[in-house]
Amino acid sequence: MGIADHVKLVGAEICGTHKANQTIFTGPIRIDQRLLFHVKIVTSIGINYGQIANNLPTPENVIPLVKSIGATRVKLYDADPKVLKAFANTGVEFTVSLGNEYLAKMRDPDCAKAWIKSNVQAYLPATKITCITVGNEVLTFNDTSLSGCLLPAMESVHTALVNLGLDKQVSVTTAHSLGVLGNSYPPSAGAFRKDLVDCMTPILDFHVKTASPFLINAYPYFAYKGSPKQVSLDFVLFQPNQGIVDPASNLHYDNMLFAQIDAVYAALASLGYKKLLLHISETGWPSKGDEDEAGATPENAKKYNGNLIKLISSKKGTPMRPNCDLNIYVFALFNENLKPGPTSERNYGLFKPDGSPSYSLGISAVTAANTTVASPTPPTLPDTSSGNDPDSGSGSTGYLSISSATKGRYEFVGSVMLVLVFFLISLLL
Repeated sequence: MGIADHVKLVGAEICGTHKANQTIFTGPIRIDQRLLFHVKIVTSIGINYGQIANNLPTPENVIPLVKSIGATRVKLYDADPKVLKAFANTGVEFTVSLGNEYLAKMRDPDCAKAWIKSNVQAYLPATKITCITVGNEVLTFNDTSLSGCLLPAMESVHTALVNLGLDKQVSVTTAHSLGVLGNSYPPSAGAFRKDLVDCMTPILDFHVKTASPFLINAYPYFAYKGSPKQVSLDFVLFQPNQGIVDPASNLHYDNMLFAQIDAVYAALASLGYKKLLLHISETGWPSKGDEDEAGATPENAKKYNGNLIKLISSKKGTPMRPNCDLNIYVFALFNENLKPGPTSERNYGLFKPDGSPSYSLGISAVTAANTTVASPTPPTLPDTSSGNDPDSGSGSTGYLSISSATKGRYEFVGSVMLVLVFFLISLLL
């Protein structure tokens, strides 16, 4: 493998709540079984459902697509009332989101309580909302006014849930970019950025206190895109390869995502949070890109997402945590035609807007073990669909494109440059 195989380059999406979706495709969606290869899913798959597009199917027509990949968990970038209504009585678990623009306002307990009443409590128990993400990748914006609002907003939302008697069924968390790491190689030496430790520690204490998961967005695709001649494509696509060995732990890694995940586990352990639950809130691979976007092809996207789903279904953990199930949300459900940035931004979807697969990935509609996802029944829910109401879950400023994330995307992390220097020296000796 090339020396850049040892390099973890930051890649993650900055997300807030998105603009109200203007759906125009309303016809029934048929799943073409000929496009599916049959993989029995024995564990829960998560999927990110973004809606920066003007041609997506109605939420009612999205339900069979979610079922077709065996997904039982969906993460929204807002609390879209149309989606939450449509998925009532399906058994699908939902994560709803408060964008970064809401953080200052959510510090007010009354505002937090009002938002939860309108966007969470109103849909329970018919729609299975189990988590609220407050902000996205806040700590890597390097905006102290924004980061200063994060924990108070999380605490305020949790307090509101407690006061409404919902804290046992709905957790509160926030998603982070891998840019929060100051060192990621070897995985066993993973550590948070020193300048973030003081604000990260109380957030971790909050997770322990509330038993909520720590979320990380991880995109090995950007490592390959940044150095396609050095980074092994097989290593990032979960294909057979010789892998790397962590010199400190002697653990073998045959894919980059697991190395990234274990670097986060090590970072958590280094601060005394070894038992904290970790979820990968976003990961994916684009099926199309511009000329300078190496690797963005249908074949590579099929390999990445197909092999990833196989790993999830195998119920095998990472080398550092072999007995822990992988809690991963694939990005994304649809190609989104209104996302800004390079072509890849609009081509992360497993599906095209008409419901056909973006590539012949396909997963047999077998849901998680011992879990049944029922057909929807007509919901009897209040109408809170005011898309532009600031207290509504939808109609906000929009989550940003992946490529517009912080400049750390293509930067080497922590002491990785030193690793490369020592490696080059060893070649010369």
